[in-house]
Amino acid sequence: MHRPAALLICLLLLPTSFLCAEEKPEAPQPESKVKKLFDGKTLKGWKINDKGYYKDHGEVSVKDGAIHLAKGDPATGIVLSTQPPKMNYEVRLEAKRVAGSDFFCGLTFPVADTHQTLIVGGWGGGVTGLSNVDGMAAVENDTTGYTEFENDKWYKIRVRVEPKAIRVWIDDEKIIHLNPEGRRLDIWIEQDTSKPLGIGTWYTGSALRNIEIEKLD
Repeated sequence: MHRPAALLICLLLLPTSFLCAEEKPEAPQPESKVKKLFDGKTLKGWKINDKGYYKDHGEVSVKDGAIHLAKGDPATGIVLSTQPPKMNYEVRLEAKRVAGSDFFCGLTFPVADTHQTLIVGGWGGGVTGLSNVDGMAAVENDTTGYTEFENDKWYKIRVRVEPKAIRVWIDDEKIIHLNPEGRRLDIWIEQDTSKPLGIGTWYTGSALRNIEIEKLD
């Protein structure tokens, strides 16, 4: 028997499962619940906040793997160009103050159909809190705290939003735990152009990196 014919017979006798083993499609990988919001190189996915109190903003640039917000008059910031989740999510980033003495991270984020702004380093440089809760600013409600922030030092900031809890961590220390049920939540008019999700500064220069959002079960 000629070799080609013999080879054909052998192939025909092989189990179908053997012949098709390499043709089976790979199982689809589950979609990651964590989405990077900053690629470390460009402002892709963001737009410069240039309206309202952010009209006279400082320069916004990307260098050394970070977004740099130069000191504005009074504010400089960026806004996410897509709609983030409104509930059951967590936002994480790192931020540092590089100039000035007011808040270097004003993170505005959705809470269901309203918004809140996390202030990091406001009112002289150390106040933390949510604005506004029952009409009271971050410096005067039950989320108010104080931290000694050093210039040119990176701080990890984490905000988790769930129906019965808004929680905030700085460098793994939980500084805020607020149950939003029955509370009146809103934001200052100064931060209105930071919606739906934005990061801003006030008479202060800052840098931001490792910005990401995770959907929660």
